Amino acid sequence: MNALLGVLFHFLGGFSSGSFYLPYKKVKGWSWETYWLIGGVFSWIIVPPLAAFLTIPGFWDIIQNESSSILGLTFLFGALWGIGGFTYGLGVRYLGVALGSSIILGLCMVFGSLVPSIYYEFSPQSGKDNIGLMFSSTWGQFVLLGLLVCVVGIIISGKAGMMKDKELQKESIDPHGVEVKTEYKFGLGLIVSIISGVLSACFNFGLEAGKPMANVANEAWKLANPDQGEFLFQNNVTYVVVLWGGMAVNLIGCLYLANKNKTYTDYVKKDVPTFRNILFCALAGTMWYLQFFFYGMGESKMGNGASSWILHMAFIILIANLWGVIIKEWKGVSKKTITTISIGMFVLLISILIVGYGNSLR
Repeated sequence: MNALLGVLFHFLGGFSSGSFYLPYKKVKGWSWETYWLIGGVFSWIIVPPLAAFLTIPGFWDIIQNESSSILGLTFLFGALWGIGGFTYGLGVRYLGVALGSSIILGLCMVFGSLVPSIYYEFSPQSGKDNIGLMFSSTWGQFVLLGLLVCVVGIIISGKAGMMKDKELQKESIDPHGVEVKTEYKFGLGLIVSIISGVLSACFNFGLEAGKPMANVANEAWKLANPDQGEFLFQNNVTYVVVLWGGMAVNLIGCLYLANKNKTYTDYVKKDVPTFRNILFCALAGTMWYLQFFFYGMGESKMGNGASSWILHMAFIILIANLWGVIIKEWKGVSKKTITTISIGMFVLLISILIVGYGNSLR
């Protein structure tokens, strides 16, 4: 039952992440850096503390009482993750959306799921899965198989995206609904994409670093609610600190672009539906945060191991591709391209089932 609930919660998180860009499509008259920053105010500053306040009594005391080393490391990984997300645009600019996204998301999945397990192989901790255990256990072998299948699904989906771009011969749309002007530079693009993919995986490292805060929330809840399992919302306190790091990087990046592109006047434009834009940005930012809210719930059922990160990433990619089909981004392509993206989504679905089955064997 825990494995099934874990898959369900990760699906909800993946759905939120794969869908959050849709409200941004309704924003009128604002540049990317403008509406990304406004949405970020909600997803980084407003919603995380509100969610923690509503679910964890005394969450701020937990943060204040934590050691500076743990807070600093959690913040640092959040900032590195923010850099990874912000450089995503450079990766797809120099390699194209399909190839750039495939490399970045594939590396993010592999590093985010395996590096913590490798670390705990050399620095064992109670309750933490290590890579040796995964290779030697049946459930772990299924999870690793699911990871491999998911990477194959990403490659196939990337191939389909490259076929689409070639056939339609127009500017690409990245998974967040932003038009991307491709300036193909394979060597530079590969380097940037590797950096982005590795750093994007740091969110999972941030959760690991901030786990002591989640443990405090979890133990307090279990003391008040004996024999009811793990606390579903324990990670909400950790998210506050991780997202501070992401906020700092994105704030600097957006302000830099606003100054460079002279778009800081967007906020005072008279011919723009400002209130409507803010509402859509708030919706997008809230949906973006909800991916982590549900991720934490899924993790409480499955553990903060490779399986949780794999499911999270797989659902994001699957849902984003499904939305691409629904909003007709694939309209006008050949049957061969449609078949290729369909196979890619099917393979991703198979990977989800394999990882879910592996966790049910624990």
